[in-house]
Amino acid sequence: MKKSALLKLTSAPVLAAMLMLSACSNSSTPAAQPEASAAAPAAGTTAAEAPATVEITDIHGKVTVPVNPEKVVALDNRTFETLSDWGIKLAAAPKTVMPADSPYVADESVQNIGDHREPNLEILAAADPDLVIVGQRFSGYYEDIKKLVPNAAVVDFSFDVSEKSATPGENLVKGLEDSTVNLGKIFDKTAEADALIAKFDDSIAKAKAAYNGTDKVMSVIVSGGDIGFAAPHYGRVWGPMYEIFGWTPALEVAASSTDHQGDDISVEAIAQSNPDWIFVLDRDAAIASETEAVPAQDVIDKAPALKNTKAIKEGHTVYAPNDTYTNESIQTYIELFDNLAATLAE
Repeated sequence: MKKSALLKLTSAPVLAAMLMLSACSNSSTPAAQPEASAAAPAAGTTAAEAPATVEITDIHGKVTVPVNPEKVVALDNRTFETLSDWGIKLAAAPKTVMPADSPYVADESVQNIGDHREPNLEILAAADPDLVIVGQRFSGYYEDIKKLVPNAAVVDFSFDVSEKSATPGENLVKGLEDSTVNLGKIFDKTAEADALIAKFDDSIAKAKAAYNGTDKVMSVIVSGGDIGFAAPHYGRVWGPMYEIFGWTPALEVAASSTDHQGDDISVEAIAQSNPDWIFVLDRDAAIASETEAVPAQDVIDKAPALKNTKAIKEGHTVYAPNDTYTNESIQTYIELFDNLAATLAE
């Protein structure tokens, strides 16, 4: 009881003294501030003063782009999966040439611009975008798009593996990494972009280490039941990998191309090269309906000319992910390279 009474008697003077000290502090010196954390804005800035734009470099030069733009149109098949994984909302996209399982295809709020042969660019203009991402199949429309949406930032992430300033392998790696870095800057996802690139680099290292340096490699594209030759260096999807991984080609021909169905080389010529490995891109798996598509594995396994090759007899065939033809994202290449590493190491 005595202790309680003492507290009651002393609390009022103490409280009065504290109030007086507080009043003096408020009137003469600023209150002590907590130490700034790493995440807090720098002195003299606020969250609202974060950069509203960022400067990136695409194949045409420097472009000023709004950070986290509200209305985005994406036309580059190399970017769809990255944008989707990062939760980026799109106003319009070319659904006709996108993987059927892309979330954007099922999202009715995303307008369909169609395909690159006859795109409905009026839909793009009506979307009144803040940003348009051009690339790959739509690179030829770059100037038209800039005229249609003069108030939008238009970036072009196209890259050509045959660009002479570097090898096809270097062009592929640099092109995928540069576009990932730029997307990270635009959408404030630099940490996510860095993580993707680290996985990509790791997948390259593992696939390179798994190859023995001597086995002969044949790469092909299967389309409409036909087998086309994906030439070293410039062949669609596979070509640049000969340089990236140091593969020994089973066959090289003059005047090879980047044709999307592969070069017209006879199956007999492919068989005569007797490859140790056959790497396959199934074009139909990405663009044809289930009733129209002829599975590439059936075509390869049932080709009489190939049945006596070392690759077929030893089960040395590797298939690119089914959506590769319409989804040449950095994620697709990570999946493909990881599969190569695992299979070649067996």
